[in-house]
Amino acid sequence: MTRELKRAAVIGGGVIGSSFTLLFAMEKMEVINFNRSKEGEERSKVLIENYIENLVEKEVIARADRKEILSKISFTNDLATALKNVDYVEEALPENYEVKKDFVKKFEEYADEDTILGSATSGLLITKIAEDAKHPERIFGAHPYNPPHLIPLIEISQGQKSDPVLAEKVKEMFIRLGKKPIIIKNEVPGFIANRLQALVMREIMDLVDKDVVSMEDAETALTFGPGIRWAIMGPGQIFHLGGGAHGLEGLLHHIGPSMESWLSDAATWTTMSESSKKKAVDGVKEAIKNRPKEKGNTDENLAKYRDEMLIEILKLHKKLEV
Repeated sequence: MTRELKRAAVIGGGVIGSSFTLLFAMEKMEVINFNRSKEGEERSKVLIENYIENLVEKEVIARADRKEILSKISFTNDLATALKNVDYVEEALPENYEVKKDFVKKFEEYADEDTILGSATSGLLITKIAEDAKHPERIFGAHPYNPPHLIPLIEISQGQKSDPVLAEKVKEMFIRLGKKPIIIKNEVPGFIANRLQALVMREIMDLVDKDVVSMEDAETALTFGPGIRWAIMGPGQIFHLGGGAHGLEGLLHHIGPSMESWLSDAATWTTMSESSKKKAVDGVKEAIKNRPKEKGNTDENLAKYRDEMLIEILKLHKKLEV
């Protein structure tokens, strides 16, 4: 059984790695962030500063607490130093089996035998990532939604040789960090949330490609229709309420035949056409350009607006202390 998970290392200083680093520090865990270069380290520091400043501006974190949070974070460009004397490692390296498998070798070389490894992979199979490991029982997926320091979801995936007891321990750690972790019982590519997201995106791309609707209007339909309800509860519970006194069973009986006709007409392709990709990219660029400045009409201020809105939604869910 591993030690209590109190000290963390984050491997990678990009958007995800930097956000994870701040998450651990916000919950008073000592955390060391590894970057391959000093240049990468400086970029990570800037990202973390920007993240925490936004939280201060939105009154999620008191300015007086900012210094203490940042004091929990240290940086290194030496992998052995990063992996020494830590209880949990969050790997946020590029989405590539060989890169992640190579890191597993180094993890097993430098980390203590009871240190747990969580990979931030967006959908690679943990069984394959850990296939050459001496101790695959302590290797898991720990997939966040961007940005991890804000969005509560953490998908904990297990390989064929992962220890379910340790999976529960990782889940308990993320609960302490204020997250909403789920455990995936049987491995599937893409995990849960990304599979759902991919299916919705496929249908949007298909409708745009067939000139049924513009990308901007399709996203408006989702954001101000189902999306605004999905920010409250899942579609099963939404449909249950829609069924009135008869609940989900009544709704499926009543509109089930109509739903089946929609599904029979929906996209089923598994390879994106060049036309659908181009129209989606062009449509998103046009939609961003058409947004008012205060709601984000460049990549930079769009990300800031997203994070500000996430904070407001999370306040309603009582997931951020104010």
